[in-house]
Amino acid sequence: MATVRKLGLDCLFVVGGEGTLDIGYQLQQKGVPMIGIPKTIDNDLDRTDYTFGFQTAVQVACDAMDRLQTTGRSHQRVMILEVMGRNAGWIALEAGIAGGAHIILIPEIPYDIRFVIQKIKYRAQGGSPYTILMAAEGAVALDGTVVTQESATTRLQGVPQLGGVGNHIAALIKQEIDLEVRTTVLGHIQRGGSPCAFDRVLGTRLGAAAVQAAAEGKFGNMVALRTPDIVLVPIAELAGVVRTVPPASQLISAAEAIGINLGREKM
Repeated sequence: MATVRKLGLDCLFVVGGEGTLDIGYQLQQKGVPMIGIPKTIDNDLDRTDYTFGFQTAVQVACDAMDRLQTTGRSHQRVMILEVMGRNAGWIALEAGIAGGAHIILIPEIPYDIRFVIQKIKYRAQGGSPYTILMAAEGAVALDGTVVTQESATTRLQGVPQLGGVGNHIAALIKQEIDLEVRTTVLGHIQRGGSPCAFDRVLGTRLGAAAVQAAAEGKFGNMVALRTPDIVLVPIAELAGVVRTVPPASQLISAAEAIGINLGREKM
């Protein structure tokens, strides 16, 4: 607060995801004039259709899956692709559907490994001895198990470091099926590089709207996409809220309708 006053800031533009905007909200409560801008590949911010960065991450994951499709088919292997997203399965779900995954595991739907293996066996019996599996890093097993690389520490800001679920699932599959299983972890490749056209346009629109809101003194709001418009929503309504995939959403229904297994009994 002392620094804000010293610099005489007219507005603090807080650009980031759920954690960043929650901090921005705390500053706003202390009197800092701020405007939030939704930027995260996880797409886990409430009150906006999309955050910029998300579609680029989805495209990167989809491109990777396209490449795994060809090698999986030619070598008759189970190919697992592990992607980011923390506790929200948006990247895994949308990239999995776009990339032709046969199995998608997301945090919002606890997976039963028996149905994962069953799907792989059904495909082999039907003449397709290869399977493409998309796994979100925060995928949760039916018993509540979440695979982490490192426990919560001060350095990690009290949040466990997720990662390794792909290899964990691969080991479980190998115990039951005589097929080669390979895992690819995209990691931070999803966060870098040039943004796709959608994110470039969305980022531009959000930035322009944020500056306009600041000029009009409409502080304490976040600019958001409510297709097709950019609107203002109060930071107080979304601070600290993680937007996850609703298990009963049309996106989930569409995935299962085309035969994608989500780690549960529906095939």
